[in-house]
Amino acid sequence: MDLKTPLYDAHLEAGGKMVSFAGYTLPVQYKDSGVIKEHLAVRNQVGLFDVSHMGEVVYEGKDALANLHYLLTNDFSNLEVGRVRYTLMCNENGGVIDDLLVYKCSDEKYLLVVNAANRAKDVAWMKEHLFGEVAFSDQSDQFVQIALQGAFAKEMIEKRTKEEEIPKKYYSFTENADVGGVTCLLSRTGYTGEFGYELYCKPEDGIKLWNLLLETGQEYDIIPCGLGARDTLRLEAGMPLYGHEMTEEITPLETDLNFAVKMKKEDFIGKKALIDKGEPKITRIGLQLTDRGIVREGADVYFNDKKIGQTTSGTMCPFISKACAMALVEKNSVEIGSPIEVEVRGKKIKAEVVTLPFVKK
Repeated sequence: MDLKTPLYDAHLEAGGKMVSFAGYTLPVQYKDSGVIKEHLAVRNQVGLFDVSHMGEVVYEGKDALANLHYLLTNDFSNLEVGRVRYTLMCNENGGVIDDLLVYKCSDEKYLLVVNAANRAKDVAWMKEHLFGEVAFSDQSDQFVQIALQGAFAKEMIEKRTKEEEIPKKYYSFTENADVGGVTCLLSRTGYTGEFGYELYCKPEDGIKLWNLLLETGQEYDIIPCGLGARDTLRLEAGMPLYGHEMTEEITPLETDLNFAVKMKKEDFIGKKALIDKGEPKITRIGLQLTDRGIVREGADVYFNDKKIGQTTSGTMCPFISKACAMALVEKNSVEIGSPIEVEVRGKKIKAEVVTLPFVKK
């Protein structure tokens, strides 16, 4: 039985087309808009997403930092209070268990945001590897998470929040901001490639915050957006998605997430495997069709009639009106501008290798 977020009724009232996703019933799109309109609203104006299905866990105590350093690939020794850092969590073979965000609330308290579909798996793995003086808690059910994304997000937040409580830098946050009378963790983060915020509040305040933001955004033509636009936006922005560009069989180094893997750290789970594997033999690329068609996940990629890899995500990108995809291919097999072919339903269609992201903002 799928779970419902505290905003479920609001989605029904807004005409949300509800689907099963990551153990939740969520809107894939809304009847008066649709994926393309929702996508373009975020690119040109502002959009609102319910992302309450994401998981939140907390590490507290003297050894919280030591636990994160061993568990995760990034380095948090210089992370300041009020800042956020992207990281991967690997298994012993170097494959990716999940990608997540780490929020530093204090020297002994960290909030970790994990992917919804991986929540149970992540929590079990984290509990299994706890050590020292640390308290671990899964607080996923204690949060509603709303993403406000787009060009007018800043103007909207400024109307409802004191200047000193608004996070100024990308990947920074205010833990207890007052947004129109609702206490929120206000974070300058997002998964769309646009300027935006993610707001975390108590479940009982979720509907109030959702309606407040919709009301505040009326003058900017805000609309609620579903899972469909969230996926097309992240793809257009060249952002990887767990289960597609990374899996437990694909290492972070093989999908070009090197920036979040600090091999100079003393140790972390999966480090030895990454060293033993040596230089990655595959890499992630962007491709854009030059023939008509759309490429989805799992299509074979060819260069000079030789299969060099497979696509991991693909769709028609609404803002640039081009069919694009990401793929994992043999390293050094192609370069930017290389003409390639992608096999779709038994037919090879032409494409070229392009720079990621597809949309540069």
